Amino acid sequence: MIPREKLAKVRDRFEAVQAEMNEDLSRDRFVALSKEFAELQPVADAALELEEARSAEADAREMLNDPEMAEMAREELNELSGQLVELERNMQLLLLPKDAADELNVILEVRGGTGGDEAALFAGDLYRMYERYAQLNGWKVEPISMSAGDVGGFKEVTASVRGKGVFAKLKFESGVHRVQRIPSTESGGRIHTSAATVAVLPEPEEVDIQIEDKDIRIDVFRASGAGGQHVNTTDSAVRVTHLPTGIVVQQQDEKSQHKNKAKALQILRARIYDAERARADKERADNRKGQVGSGDRSERIRTYNFPQGRVSDHRINLTLHKLDKIIAGDGLDELIDALVAEDQAGRLAALGEESDP
Repeated sequence: MIPREKLAKVRDRFEAVQAEMNEDLSRDRFVALSKEFAELQPVADAALELEEARSAEADAREMLNDPEMAEMAREELNELSGQLVELERNMQLLLLPKDAADELNVILEVRGGTGGDEAALFAGDLYRMYERYAQLNGWKVEPISMSAGDVGGFKEVTASVRGKGVFAKLKFESGVHRVQRIPSTESGGRIHTSAATVAVLPEPEEVDIQIEDKDIRIDVFRASGAGGQHVNTTDSAVRVTHLPTGIVVQQQDEKSQHKNKAKALQILRARIYDAERARADKERADNRKGQVGSGDRSERIRTYNFPQGRVSDHRINLTLHKLDKIIAGDGLDELIDALVAEDQAGRLAALGEESDP
């Protein structure tokens, strides 16, 4: 049971923020308070609802002592018991520590892995799945770089995905996605297995990750396409090396060196931020037994079996027989919601273990 003092603190802070917003404030302070107000309001509302239900339960227990009211009290207590369990759980979820990156935009990277042409085709399928899913969520997808496969799809593709709560939804998609299907080029009808790797990197604000000139080396060179054909005749391609971490980003899709450099730095910031998060996660790993997956890019997380029309997520042992809807993006929510719920359950369990004496 969540202590009353904790609920009171939430309401007190919410009321304090509300009161301060009515004062004469600077624009920056008002924006900061507005954001906190929006985050606190559902928590404060839930706290009030829980307190009211607890008071109603206490009143009903008092009524049990009155023979004339006892039957009515028992009925009310029966109704309140289920309601209280639901309200307590909802409140626990709202009080879980937030992932600071959940509201960030992301850099999405999809790369064909083992499987040659078929892997590139599958990488294209995955990218279109995320494009459609983004569209359904009202997010904006902007391609940053693309390397087409020889027969279609992508050898690799990188894009920016912007919108509300993008990382919170997509963060469990990082890892190896495996496909089992009969390639269109296979005359014998044999099932082939290939794979693609997905990386979802939270995109920090420039103020969060500042890259100093002394920490990077920039090399420019002439961009070239397939078959040695020059994309253009100027040194517009850019390779940025972050000296402290050794992270290297290369960008050549744009004809402008300036645009290629800007895109490379955008990706570099995301990779540095992601590396820092991974290091912090590793330090806490021993305390996160309920974590969904390791977050390791080499971890095989999901299999898409076309002959059987099923998708299996290996981290939560969930199999759905609706591959067509999922690969089209329309059914991806069911998988993502299950992963989010499993993560929440694991974190609640870990929180319970920490609070035990």
